[in-house]
Amino acid sequence: MNHQHIDVGVALRRSVCHLYSDLVTRPTGAAVRREIEQQLALAGDRTLTVIDFSQVGLLDFSCADEVVAKLLLRYCAGVADAPPHEGYFLFRGVREVHFDAIEAVLERHGLALVVESEPGAVHLMGVVEPGEREVWSRLERAGRRSVAQLAAELQRDAAAVEPLLQGLCRRRLAVPLDDGYVAVGPSLLTGRLQ
Repeated sequence: MNHQHIDVGVALRRSVCHLYSDLVTRPTGAAVRREIEQQLALAGDRTLTVIDFSQVGLLDFSCADEVVAKLLLRYCAGVADAPPHEGYFLFRGVREVHFDAIEAVLERHGLALVVESEPGAVHLMGVVEPGEREVWSRLERAGRRSVAQLAAELQRDAAAVEPLLQGLCRRRLAVPLDDGYVAVGPSLLTGRLQ
């Protein structure tokens, strides 16, 4: 799996103005999303992209809709007609000042994403059913697992776990890899998949 890092602050300065650090107004968000999509177009067929908000100050709802929701909508299987390629995202540097806007657009569109709040500490944000959250959390802690392994560890039937895993993959929260599945997160970046 390929990896790339996109700094949203750099994309903002490159596409709008080198003096800005705040993502406000829909036209600003659209310009930043186009810049990000240009970088994504250069990625391989199967890529984990770190979308880094560390250098972003304020984030309003319209920019969150443009930069976060529209990006996810384009890549989530079953939501988009034909995603450009198999893209997965890890959102890094998302701070409390960003939460309200991101959470609102995720809820509005029924989306979820993986956030790395501090190095190695990841969690799901957005609309996630309890069963999906349980499977994702176990997968994130355990590393690569097959359906049978996860079902045994969760003490659940494999027939109940498999659709949850497939749903997580469609939503780009987990990746089918070799003979198992891996949660989107730091383990995919470091290659420590157990």
